[in-house]
Amino acid sequence: MKCAVCAVIGRPSVGKSTLVNTICETKVSITSPTPQTTRNAIRGIYTDSRGQLIFMDTPGWHISEKSFNRRMQEVAEKTLEECDLVLYMLDATRAPGDEEKAVSYMLSGLSRPVVCCLNKSDLLDEKTIAGAREYLSKALPGREVLEVSALDDEGVDELLICLFSHAPEGEMLYPEDARTDQDLEFRISEIIREKAMNSVRDEIPHAIYVEISDLEYRDEEKKVWIRAFINLERESQKGIMVGKGGENIKKIRKAAFKDIKAIFPNLSPELDLRVRVNPKWKTNERTLKGIFRETF
Repeated sequence: MKCAVCAVIGRPSVGKSTLVNTICETKVSITSPTPQTTRNAIRGIYTDSRGQLIFMDTPGWHISEKSFNRRMQEVAEKTLEECDLVLYMLDATRAPGDEEKAVSYMLSGLSRPVVCCLNKSDLLDEKTIAGAREYLSKALPGREVLEVSALDDEGVDELLICLFSHAPEGEMLYPEDARTDQDLEFRISEIIREKAMNSVRDEIPHAIYVEISDLEYRDEEKKVWIRAFINLERESQKGIMVGKGGENIKKIRKAAFKDIKAIFPNLSPELDLRVRVNPKWKTNERTLKGIFRETF
């Protein structure tokens, strides 16, 4: 029996969350076209006859000295310190830039196994693949390189074979049927944040954080009542989030309800969703401490 904690790392929008969701066959991490959607290290748990892999989906590596972005870098760095092996994901449709070079340099000094994964293989031609492999052969010599399409679930079985080959022997850390160990409030807040982010554009997605203020079970009614706040940075963003006649917030509530219902299959969720302004929350240490929770 094998068991390993696998850190999934890469620059923004390479498909880390999509891959973890595909492997675990459930929504573990939220996804969005907006870069840097993931803010915490999210555990996705995969178990089969070979053992158990605990995937830590980390925030996209982004070079910035801003307090908020630095917090996300620290999440990724801490995960690398605690893991048994690393899955380094690249989007080979984009040329390596400073962020890619920073990630590969950071991984080059690790003693633990690093497996490289070229995602979006359905979009790659032979020349692009060859160029990506050449870059990795110089940046991380001797590391295995595989090609997958996380969205189409192609090459994932081969990737799992490779990861299990590097996993140490050990007893499972979670029950066989576990898919994630996130607490309910965090899962619900992330679902709402995903729907809110995907309902707006421009700079607003990065201005959002969601806070669950109440979570109440009403057993006699077979309901779970949830009150959540979508927090924004500026008053001007509030009208956009709510939408004309409340249409956008209704759309967010409807989209979130479907995913929240999957968490409570035997209960009927009631979602009280509100929008408020919390200026400068990205520089408020108390707020950031709540958002960037301890992973281990």
